[in-house]
Amino acid sequence: MTQAASPIASAATFAVEATGIRKHFSGTQAVRGVDLTLAPGQCLGLVGRNGAGKSTLVSILSGIYPADAGAIRFYGEPAPPLGDVDGWRRRIATVYQHSMVVPGLTVAENIFLGRQPGRGSLVDWHSMRDQARQLMLEWGYPVDVRRPCVSLTVEQRQIVEIARALAAGTRCLLLDEPTAALERDAVERLFDRVRQLVAGGVAVLYISHHLEEVFAICDDVAVIRDGELVLRAAASTVSKEQLVAAMVGPSQTGPHVPAGVQATAAGRPQSGRPRLSVRHLCTESPAGSLRDVSLDVAPGERVGVTGLLSAGVTTLARAVAGAVPYESGEVTLDGRRLTPGRRDVALVAGVGYIPEDRQAEGFVPVLGVAENATMTIVDWLAGIFGWLRPRSRVAAVAPIADRLALVSAGLNQPVGQLSGGNQQKVTVARAIVRLPKFIVAITPTRGVDVAAKSLLLTELAEVTQETGAALLLATDELSDLDICDRVIVLVRGRQFAEFTAPFDREELIAAIEGIPADSDRGDPT
Repeated sequence: MTQAASPIASAATFAVEATGIRKHFSGTQAVRGVDLTLAPGQCLGLVGRNGAGKSTLVSILSGIYPADAGAIRFYGEPAPPLGDVDGWRRRIATVYQHSMVVPGLTVAENIFLGRQPGRGSLVDWHSMRDQARQLMLEWGYPVDVRRPCVSLTVEQRQIVEIARALAAGTRCLLLDEPTAALERDAVERLFDRVRQLVAGGVAVLYISHHLEEVFAICDDVAVIRDGELVLRAAASTVSKEQLVAAMVGPSQTGPHVPAGVQATAAGRPQSGRPRLSVRHLCTESPAGSLRDVSLDVAPGERVGVTGLLSAGVTTLARAVAGAVPYESGEVTLDGRRLTPGRRDVALVAGVGYIPEDRQAEGFVPVLGVAENATMTIVDWLAGIFGWLRPRSRVAAVAPIADRLALVSAGLNQPVGQLSGGNQQKVTVARAIVRLPKFIVAITPTRGVDVAAKSLLLTELAEVTQETGAALLLATDELSDLDICDRVIVLVRGRQFAEFTAPFDREELIAAIEGIPADSDRGDPT
């Protein structure tokens, strides 16, 4: 099904014109004869399920991958040779789904990477820092531009990368999941800047799994499925339901959370010794500090923790998982105290962990799916009985891969070759394959499509139902919280409110923003 694009897309000279683009990897046809145009002053949304070919197409349009067939033109001229990096960067700037900043360089050095102001080989450091500082202030984000990017949070790195792309003055911008790590105010600032760029004649290709963002910012929308462009239309002429139907195909459905696994207050465990107990946790962290946080999670219970990115939500989850130390307090699992900052001890004790940054902590790119997913099987008996032999690895992972509909050329395919959504499925499989007693999940559905989101949340919910494992779900994706029995809201590192299922979305958002609840609102603490 194909519909006509909006009038602006019929311009005689396109900022980008791709015709007949094809690309395959290891026998898998990733892109199948895609024709795509992007006009000056147009924002085009590109959506599709994980593995549909979006990232491959973006890489081809950015000069990262060569197309097996087809041609690309910028403003009527052929694309430069693949090795002409500067030639590509002058024509198009790309902000990728995963941060591409250089951790050891400062904010200013990253923003002006490869084009530092100065004469000859001499860099005008003062001018570079001033320009970088001004650019960050325009975003309303007064970060110290002399600060090394290795010390930044995921959100801050994303901000730097977007600033670097915009500072280049490009007339064509590709944004691949640019809001994945941004809180609401930062998203609105991004949207305002994108609208300004589009009004000034810049062409923007906007890739996102958040359909509400596509409708908010894009003039047109295109859907890619199984490597083919199956729909293109003016955003004002299609509904969210039509886009989802085009993304998943006529024979599949994809509600975010199946009704059978949605939480209810009546179904929540009410008594007995808690599976997890957190007492008076305090710590300072750039990702958000904690101020005397205490909570219990019962066996089989699913507890959500949410708040703004600086509220300490991620810090709490990482501390519970043993991924970072904390200054004072105590975390116990089934009455056993866990050693602060010892992920290995927490793993052996039975804590499964789905990290926020799958690229940094979720998998080893050069190892296969089965090898990555079975890394958490660390019991000494595993080696004796052969669980870690190649055939046993595949046998252990295959059922989970089937349930998660993991798309790969086989369970021995390197995870680095998979799409972002399928990499996330491997990360989730790694956390649950050992049947942990307790699961810590940080934004487990970030950067995945609607169908994959449903599968991941369903799997987490069913694991708790079937095994009695407890779940701590730290997220700013409010729809993820639908599987939770309780939700705790943190504000500036402190517990601000608590809600039991079913939740009122408006009340939850008000609490996240730090607005005190009315006397008849929710169940604040």
